[in-house]
Amino acid sequence: MTLRLIWLVAGCFCLCYGESKIRNTLLLVADDAGFEMGAYANKYVQTPNLDSLAKKSLIFNYAFTSASSCSPSRAQILTGLPSHQNGMYGLHQGVHHFNVFDSVKSLPNVLREHNVFTGIVGKKHVGPTENFKFDYEQTEEHHSINQIGRNITNMKLYVRKFLQQAKESNKPFFLVVAFHDPHRCGHITPQFGEFCERWGSGEIGMGTIPDWRPIYYDWRNLEVPYYLPDTEIVKQEIAAQYLTTSRLDQGVGLMLKELESFGFDKDTFVMYTSDNGPPFPGGRTNFYDAGIKEPMIIFSPENGVRRNQVTASMTSLLDIYPTVLDVFKITSNLTKLTGKTLLPLLTQEPPTNDEDAVFGSQNFHEVTMMYPMRMIRTRRFKVIHNLNHNSFFPIDQDLYTSPTFQEILNTTIEKKYLPWARDLKSYYLRDEWQMFDTKVDPMEKQNLVQKPKHKKLFETLKGRLFDWQMDTNDPWRCSPHGVLEETGIYKENPQCLTLGHESL
Repeated sequence: MTLRLIWLVAGCFCLCYGESKIRNTLLLVADDAGFEMGAYANKYVQTPNLDSLAKKSLIFNYAFTSASSCSPSRAQILTGLPSHQNGMYGLHQGVHHFNVFDSVKSLPNVLREHNVFTGIVGKKHVGPTENFKFDYEQTEEHHSINQIGRNITNMKLYVRKFLQQAKESNKPFFLVVAFHDPHRCGHITPQFGEFCERWGSGEIGMGTIPDWRPIYYDWRNLEVPYYLPDTEIVKQEIAAQYLTTSRLDQGVGLMLKELESFGFDKDTFVMYTSDNGPPFPGGRTNFYDAGIKEPMIIFSPENGVRRNQVTASMTSLLDIYPTVLDVFKITSNLTKLTGKTLLPLLTQEPPTNDEDAVFGSQNFHEVTMMYPMRMIRTRRFKVIHNLNHNSFFPIDQDLYTSPTFQEILNTTIEKKYLPWARDLKSYYLRDEWQMFDTKVDPMEKQNLVQKPKHKKLFETLKGRLFDWQMDTNDPWRCSPHGVLEETGIYKENPQCLTLGHESL
């Protein structure tokens, strides 16, 4: 099966709309959000602004991130390259200190060369600065992360300044608005609540965000997502997550109103998604679907496009980069990408092909969390390669202190019953190769690798995954049982040389 790798050459992925109405692009990015919105059939959480956007947009049911970690995911969006190819192996900030390679060019850098005015408001979380240089920046590099990522009034005012400058420049623009909601904050500022849901809520001592009207939820009336323990503690966490999601949703509404007030709603392409799955066990940092399956909504001001419709096309966040280039009709013959432009989906649903696939590559989250994984996910089947499978699956700091994980940990230590479809031992200890049928096993518990019925399919998917690693020059492609030699006498013919593990 030929991989869907695309050469960006002149005219190769340009939609022929005639005289296009699209002049600008707005990319809205949530932080650790899943499908907590009415448009994705969540009947509890109230997200009127996201739902309104969805009603006039194309809704994606099979969108996935290639990295279930913040900085690697944001780097993939802005470079079109998976983490092992762009160099953003883990988190960017503090002691983690990961950055993309010097040679990597991001969207703002490329777009600026084509006279596009670029800006970012909110969470940036990638580097180095020169590789991600926006014309207008208001991020955590200039403000506290809450003030620029959760204070939707501040964000609105900075977006207004950007739009004013864009109007005065008379240039097309690309703007990223990256919210910090509904990311956890309980391990750093527990006084604000586990999801910073109290911060700016108007409660005594919490301050007020003028444009936010908090929506409170009775945890006793909520359902627990399929991959989490069904306990009171988890439901209370879900209620807090939904509360902060109301701030995200109202922030989206504010940004769209600013767009409209400047008249840009009639010529701006809008995309909404999240960097990775929710910060719960099985979610963020995992390649289980709860960690990588993302909301995605695309609005086009063009006439005759699909609205309030659903696409089943297999989609990756790696597709955002070529899509934005396509919107601005920018072509290049220098970059080989995994992703594809999504613009054709706005006018026609392609035939369903069960062999279509997306790929995943993760190496770290925090610097201490060395657990590289590679993945291929078709419409139904998934294969995960856990390279460091002899180690325990790592737990990040903010998840560790969360009430949900502490309940799982303590009930396990005390050998008490927990209504969870998993158990902590199997969560920590994973086989080197995992294969799941996500249709009949959405919890991804039944590993099919050793099943004779699925042997041929497993080998096929395993081969496709390796081919993708080869095509994207993955330094880990020989791990963990071999050493990649690609210099000296192997320069013209790189090889994976055995470590002899099979004989031990």
